[in-house]
Amino acid sequence: MYELKSLDKKFPGVHALKAIDFHIKRGEIVGLVGENGAGKSTLMKVIYGAYQPDGGQILINGDAVRFTNPRQAMEKGIGMVFQEQSLIPNLTVMENIFLGYEQQFVRLGVINWKEMAKAAKAQLAKVKLDIDPSTVTSKLSFAQRQLVELAKVLTLEERVDGDLVILLDEPTSVLSKDEVELLFKLVRELVTRASFIFVSHRMDEVMELSDRIYVMKDGQVVDVVERGGADAESIQHKMVGRNVDKQYYREQLQKPYDPSRVLVEMSAIDLPGRTKDISLRLHAGEVLCLVGTEGSGREAILRAIYGMLSPTGGRLKIKGREVRTYSPRQSVGLGVGYVPRERKIEGIVAGMNVYENMTLSQMKKHSTASVLQVGKERALAREWIRKLSIKAHSELADCGNLSGGNQQKVVLAKWRSAGADIMLLDHPTRGLDIGAKEDVYEMIRAMNDAGVGIVLVADTLEEAIGLSHTIVVVKDGRIQKRFDCAPGAKPSLYDLLHYMI
Repeated sequence: MYELKSLDKKFPGVHALKAIDFHIKRGEIVGLVGENGAGKSTLMKVIYGAYQPDGGQILINGDAVRFTNPRQAMEKGIGMVFQEQSLIPNLTVMENIFLGYEQQFVRLGVINWKEMAKAAKAQLAKVKLDIDPSTVTSKLSFAQRQLVELAKVLTLEERVDGDLVILLDEPTSVLSKDEVELLFKLVRELVTRASFIFVSHRMDEVMELSDRIYVMKDGQVVDVVERGGADAESIQHKMVGRNVDKQYYREQLQKPYDPSRVLVEMSAIDLPGRTKDISLRLHAGEVLCLVGTEGSGREAILRAIYGMLSPTGGRLKIKGREVRTYSPRQSVGLGVGYVPRERKIEGIVAGMNVYENMTLSQMKKHSTASVLQVGKERALAREWIRKLSIKAHSELADCGNLSGGNQQKVVLAKWRSAGADIMLLDHPTRGLDIGAKEDVYEMIRAMNDAGVGIVLVADTLEEAIGLSHTIVVVKDGRIQKRFDCAPGAKPSLYDLLHYMI
């Protein structure tokens, strides 16, 4: 059994974990839920050995242990499948699986690649993934990479004598329903070999998979719910400390957009291998949502507007000005902001503080004679920290250490403080808890009131329906259907699915 007793962890100005008691038995699946900033990530990192506790005990089968790094935790059978994924894209699958443990395949100073491939194949079979181990990892889908992560963790079976404890950090955040079902099936089969700690903001999934659920708030465990006793609404209330707003998507705040002000106009845009003949308009104060299955072309449309992809045909106008040279620099200059799906990779710069991240896209605005006016940058950041209720001890906090919801607020503040009036939001609520999602929905309505046009790729169809003025269904790179979404007259899930699949 793995156990934590009265575990404490502090950072400058933040008491992240307060007297945490936690245990997991052999073959058990334990859920872990809480708002962003509740302490889940910190707790996971302590368990995994990335952070060292300031107080309390870690016990494995009754014996006290202390890890100074993740490798030591792995040697005791503790592995982690990361939300943002830890695989190195330009390495092959087998190189990633055995990264740091290649020595077992070395003969006379040379790696036996054939032997490594054979061993990798055996690990991939554990997660029922039939791919060539020599495939470069960047060529895999997100779901395939997630399974490679799990296969990598399961190599601990051959290196550790005791039981395994595997941490799953938001493993389903961008998986399709079928992919989620496959992952859950694998986890249930693997409980004969390992125990699992499952972190997710999707309450239905946590309740379906977990034997017990730990609920965290403000660095403390506020409840432990047994299977069968779990009620989504009561758990959410314990997480956020209040009842969830019944007008979850703020539909009551949805106001008509201005049809006379066209901010973005795409005419017969072609992106080879991604989209064909895309035509749409975005108006001031409008939320235009692109829905479709993974790979339908919706993300490519966002990236074309932002200048990251160059069409081979058609025309794009931003605020009436035809775009001839596609680049993010030009789009930003025209008032376009982009919140990417992978916020930790493309949205923020970990290691830079909050004010540096917020002003990164507007450094010219905050400099005189090529010298940055740091005082102005910090004052701006303090203003937006207050406006958006960002949980950070100050504008000097490392952005990489903030919770996911607060990182997302920093990214949104970066563009809004720069005056962006066209916002491209790619899964803006991915990996956020229910409270942080409500904050983002409030911001979207506030941006609409200010005349900002938003192109959204939502995390769920319910979110798309709830937030949108207009929904455009994309399938196989083409627009299939356009829906008007006035309050009280929104399309149903079936209406969208009919054109998506």
